[in-house]
Amino acid sequence: MPLYNNKSGALALIKERPFKLEREIQQLFESNLSLITGLILVKSEFSIKSKRIDTLAFDPQSKAFIIIEYKRDRNASVVDQGFTYLSLMMENKADFIIEYNESLNRNLLRDQVDWSQTRVVFVSTGFTENQIKATNFKDIAIELWEVTRYENNTIAIEPIKKTNAAASIKPLAKDDSLLKKVADEIKVYTEEDHIQKTTPALAEVYEQFRDAIQNLADDIEIKPVKTYIAFKKDTNICDIEFYRKHLKIFINLKSGNLDDPKKITRLVSDIGHTGNGDYEITVTNTSNLEYIMSLIKQAI
Repeated sequence: MPLYNNKSGALALIKERPFKLEREIQQLFESNLSLITGLILVKSEFSIKSKRIDTLAFDPQSKAFIIIEYKRDRNASVVDQGFTYLSLMMENKADFIIEYNESLNRNLLRDQVDWSQTRVVFVSTGFTENQIKATNFKDIAIELWEVTRYENNTIAIEPIKKTNAAASIKPLAKDDSLLKKVADEIKVYTEEDHIQKTTPALAEVYEQFRDAIQNLADDIEIKPVKTYIAFKKDTNICDIEFYRKHLKIFINLKSGNLDDPKKITRLVSDIGHTGNGDYEITVTNTSNLEYIMSLIKQAI
């Protein structure tokens, strides 16, 4: 999409300033990794078993390692490389934990990592149609992110979303030993995985809340993870957990930052919980939907 600079009503096209080297993209991401992705940088140029990983990161929300690779070759197979790296991690878990502890001077234990949430992210100035189609599976642990630099130093970063009709990778994995091995150990969660935990009536309640949240602002992304469905715009706005008899909504604001005159939220800053934010709402119907939207909007 073209960008324009508005100069007193006259639009001037802002031209793209392409990256010359993959290293430029890597340095940009690694210097701003927390801002761009919410991830923690573990190691740049991490070498293991004759393989070199561009960026090794850790996701503090999912408690999982993330591998980031930067691409300028538009003809390379991202699926083959992605599954090779995922398999490499599954076979060498201890090495990744040692690198985390040594690089960050921490004491992460093996059982504190959710290996099922591991994923590979490819970052490029553009992907081919074949690369996009090859990763368009709802349960594949490979993500594609496009990055564009413009002449005014504006940077645009756009994850490529799966289509609504994306199929499962598992039928194809049956005939490929590497794909099957990774698919059996790594789980990519979907909306359906969470909806199945509750009743049909509460599933309808969730769908109405989901649609209302997405109508609060443009480009709100739905991101299912292991314990909840996250709604994100840059960072998490709110999360929804599913139970048999109710749903829980967590609003991603710190204690003291939410205006809730009806007092329907519960402060959980000192209570163990998986959702992001210090405010929790339990819902069984849509009677307070509009008011709850006014609360969630404060986190945007």
